[in-house]
Amino acid sequence: MAGGGEKVDYVFKVVLIGDSAVGKSQILARFARNEFSLDSKATIGVEFQTRTLVIEHKSVKAQIWDTAGQERYRAVTSAYYRGALGALLVYDITKRQSFDHIPRWLEELRGHADKNIVIMLVGNKSDLEDKRAVSTEDAKGFAEKENLFFLETSALQATNVENSFQTVLTEIFKIHSKKNMAADTKANGSAPSLAGKKVLVPGPAQEISKSKCCSSM
Repeated sequence: MAGGGEKVDYVFKVVLIGDSAVGKSQILARFARNEFSLDSKATIGVEFQTRTLVIEHKSVKAQIWDTAGQERYRAVTSAYYRGALGALLVYDITKRQSFDHIPRWLEELRGHADKNIVIMLVGNKSDLEDKRAVSTEDAKGFAEKENLFFLETSALQATNVENSFQTVLTEIFKIHSKKNMAADTKANGSAPSLAGKKVLVPGPAQEISKSKCCSSM
């Protein structure tokens, strides 16, 4: 579906947030261009890239915004949360501090973004298992408490990067499809269906965790 005349049915904005040097830019490069650079430099301000996917026979353009993790850019990047429908909240499994800062990032995200934003907690650098400082159980427990999706990834080895974005984008697509269906039903004079959301089931060697199927306020 590539090309200048590409028809796009939906455009979804997704933000990557977390401390500096946790691998956000590498995750984006792996997803958008299937690239990985060992000589990656810190992001300055905000950058974004796009990739178009097909979800349930619809063309979805993902706008992925890579926000700088440095403290001095926090005030600048907060404006870019507005309009975001999804977020990857990234920490480095080898740096405990990056995980300890996740609640602060989550609070900031929820303070600026849509209340129904789809959030995936991502433990990056899973290839460095021998240097692990954050257990999978700790991260999974936090994700369950906060009603987040959760995956561990390796941008270097391309492990679960595609799955992380696909999960978030598909969940956004489901939410918007249901909103459209509810609007159509209401326009026809009927009450909308209140069926609950379904959590995506991962394939072999992949693990997605989410405690509840519906977002909390």
